[in-house]
Amino acid sequence: MAGERDGMTVGILGLGLIGGSFARAFRAAGAEVLAYDTDPDVLAAAMVETVAGEFDDASVGRCDLIVLAAYPAACVSWLRDHAELLGSCSDVAAGTGPVVIDTAGVKGPVCGEAFALAAEHGFAFVGAHPMAGAENSGFAFARPDLFRGAPMVLTPPPSDDIARLLLLDRVNTLLAPAGFGSMSVTDPAEHDRVIAFTSQLAHVVSNAYVKSPTARSHHGFSAGSYRDLTRVAHLNAPMWAELMMDDAENLSREIGWLVDALRAYRDALDAGDRDRLRMLLAEGDRIKRSLDDERDGE
Repeated sequence: MAGERDGMTVGILGLGLIGGSFARAFRAAGAEVLAYDTDPDVLAAAMVETVAGEFDDASVGRCDLIVLAAYPAACVSWLRDHAELLGSCSDVAAGTGPVVIDTAGVKGPVCGEAFALAAEHGFAFVGAHPMAGAENSGFAFARPDLFRGAPMVLTPPPSDDIARLLLLDRVNTLLAPAGFGSMSVTDPAEHDRVIAFTSQLAHVVSNAYVKSPTARSHHGFSAGSYRDLTRVAHLNAPMWAELMMDDAENLSREIGWLVDALRAYRDALDAGDRDRLRMLLAEGDRIKRSLDDERDGE
């Protein structure tokens, strides 16, 4: 694969876990990786063995792919500042110039403005969300195989079918070194609706779960269940607060449904209603088995 990617140049904004893993994956595939991070120490560390140089205005036009691996607001700010420059070195119809993707965990707040900027200035942008991560954040934990076999969700701009397919094909080719296991395509609103359940709610539940006073005395009494449920309680609070506020309506609705479900369990316990509790537990088990059967049948 390294030979296939020789000559490819990738610009990366942000060298946290996601941006750093993209940098390591593309470097391992033989690409020239340029990067920028607000922390000069992180950038200096990355330049030791992964990053060939700084990603700046002078290098934008050299890039085949630009990965915006920053917080949502920072991604949008960078696009605003560089839209004219991106347009000046792009010919979307001819398939030339950089393809820009973001990796933010919400798509609506980013894609809404990004699509408009790309259309106005004439550059290629596709929203992207790699379905991969880890408990720890930062470049120190980045690794070249983080995305290998993982799903990637893409949210392309509205366009005619042919233009859309051509753009998605470019993105698929450019992302090949990362080794994603699948690519799915949706719109920003649907992405944010589903991700509020699959990702944001899971982090809220895990984070809230460890606030029980019993958490301080659980040692010696916990095994896999505790470990699995608390895995994502450790998180980057500023980043997740921004993501959750950007998707507040969807996440609030999911929390409301969860609160209603939990209240039913508590009411059964308080009433001493074993049959009701058994039915609630059986219902959850049945739903999970059905979801697993659907997944296995795909």
